[in-house]
Amino acid sequence: MRVQPHSFRRRWALPVLVLGGAALMVFWGLYSLDHWLGPAVAGGPPRNPFERYLNFDAEKITDAVSSLAGMIAAVFGIVITVVSIIVQLSADRYTGVARMFLRDRVNLGVMTFYVIACVCGVWLSVSLQDHYVPRVALLAMLAATTGGLVLMGPYFGYVFWFLEPTNIIDRIRHDAVHAAVSGSGTSKPSAMSDSQARTLAAMEELTDITSNSISGKDKIIASGAVDALKDFALEYLRNKPKASPDWFQIGQAIATNPDFVAMDPESLRDLEQRRTWVEWKVMRQYFGIYGEALGSMRDINYLIAIDTRYLGEAAGQAKDTELITLVFRFMNSYLRATLNARDVRTAYNVLNQYRLLIEAMLRQGNGVAALDGVRHMKYYGHVSFDMNLTFVTETVAYDISALCEFAHELQSAQEGTMLENFLELDRPLRVRSQESALLGVRKAQVKLAAYYLLKGEEAKARTIAKDMEAEPHDRLAAIRHSLEQVTSKDFWEIIDRGRNFEYMPPAQREHLATFFSWHLPAVSVPPPKRTASEG
Repeated sequence: MRVQPHSFRRRWALPVLVLGGAALMVFWGLYSLDHWLGPAVAGGPPRNPFERYLNFDAEKITDAVSSLAGMIAAVFGIVITVVSIIVQLSADRYTGVARMFLRDRVNLGVMTFYVIACVCGVWLSVSLQDHYVPRVALLAMLAATTGGLVLMGPYFGYVFWFLEPTNIIDRIRHDAVHAAVSGSGTSKPSAMSDSQARTLAAMEELTDITSNSISGKDKIIASGAVDALKDFALEYLRNKPKASPDWFQIGQAIATNPDFVAMDPESLRDLEQRRTWVEWKVMRQYFGIYGEALGSMRDINYLIAIDTRYLGEAAGQAKDTELITLVFRFMNSYLRATLNARDVRTAYNVLNQYRLLIEAMLRQGNGVAALDGVRHMKYYGHVSFDMNLTFVTETVAYDISALCEFAHELQSAQEGTMLENFLELDRPLRVRSQESALLGVRKAQVKLAAYYLLKGEEAKARTIAKDMEAEPHDRLAAIRHSLEQVTSKDFWEIIDRGRNFEYMPPAQREHLATFFSWHLPAVSVPPPKRTASEG
């Protein structure tokens, strides 16, 4: 990863100048004091301290020159030892760190400097002759030794910065983007195959980092790696239109990858025809991470749903229908895994992202994809109802209700079909414990009917009323009473969605009376129950 100019000044130039300048000021201050206060020299004193310093004595400087070579070699040994230990500790946790370290230009430059300085020191140590001192070479060696000593501190700081987990993640992402962009644009089969392999390897390295971080309960690093996969995919999507057609064929370098080997040959051909093997691999990594995080680090599940939504929005913006379909398939897989784990909280959060993804599809004019998303949500609402996960069913109901409102605001052509699917969400009770789910669905439908009345869409509101004609009197009374009692949009607990499901603005809530007065039984709000003390 290239060091930016401001980073170079902060990390290298300033520390080297401060350390080197301070050392030289101390030395030359003391040496100048000695020059002016010291005894006179036979033949007349030199005109200044610098001239006196350069007046090397060939017979007495031999030992000093040899020590220069030994000193720079000793510093090099310290640097190599410390850096090797640090890199090895990082390599045990993160795959590919050693290779990344040895490819870095700064590390190669520093090591090259020390090697050259050591070699020059050895040669200089045997270059002295009677009455002759190679002053230029000696001064250069003095400067190199000084630089090696001063450089040691900033270089250790750079190594620690280089091996920070967030920087490792960013470097892997950068390498993956470079490999994908350069490989997809080349016409050389060997270079393209190599780029495919490097791209896939980088994605798997990020997955390994995430998995290790989940095991170690390190949420910050795990989140960084998950986001890096998303950032890579978004950058790839921006460059995808420029890619060569051969790039979308699964080459020999990656065909043996376990994820591809395990696929049915027909499915593998579909990936190539749909030009989505890179995005499929990214979300396949997400799905593996999602399974590991279920129950142990739910925030990572939520983040994966968010990042997958970002990919879906980018696909919708690019009108990449194949990728949109793939994104919905993986979002559906997240929901299926979550319901199988009976993790209600994660399902609630994933459904929030699912709804936002469908809203994005509607805004972008991808109404068909949005309608497919609503149908999928209805299906998982039925699944959760059968599994007796009542709150998940309620969440689906309120989300589809919100989507119908959103479609109406956008005057989407799919609004009518969305409403039809919404009215198919409620199902007959099988056990008494499903009552709360059915109530939740019906409340969401009544809420939508009140919205339609507010907007002057009486025909749509009557469609909802007709669907509820067979509901028992006591259930309708309970629904009306519950909805009319919610006057604050804020729930009494902290929630991510920001609004209570049952809340309606006052203008919308006023239309409840109109709705309940139609072809339904006379429904009134039940009076409060009398207590025993009231007789």
